[in-house]
Amino acid sequence: MIFQKENAILFFTMPNTQSAKENLRKDKKRYLINRKRKDYLKSAVKEIKKLILANEAEKAKEMMSQAYMVIDKAAKKGIIKKNTAARKKSRLVRFLYKSLATKKQI
Repeated sequence: MIFQKENAILFFTMPNTQSAKENLRKDKKRYLINRKRKDYLKSAVKEIKKLILANEAEKAKEMMSQAYMVIDKAAKKGIIKKNTAARKKSRLVRFLYKSLATKKQI
C-alpha cells in the first residue's frame, strides 16, 4: 500500500488484521502531525538564525522565548529527544551572543 501526502511517499505493507488496519490509519495521522510539528520547529530556528545573520540580533533575542517554547513542545511530544532540544537551545543562544559580541567589537 502506498500513501502519498505533501510530497512524501510512504510504503506500507497491506494489513491483514483489523487491529493492523487501525494502526495503519493511526500511523498515517501521526506521521502528518509529527511532520507538521517538525517543520514548524525547523522554521522557528531558521527564522532566528536569519534575523541574527541580518544583524537584527535584538529582535532575535525577543523571539528566542518563542523558539524555546516550540523546541520544548517538540521534545515533550516526542518529535525530538530531550537532549536534542537542549542542544538546539544551547546552540541558538551561543550563536546569538556570539553575534552580539562581534557587533559590539566593530
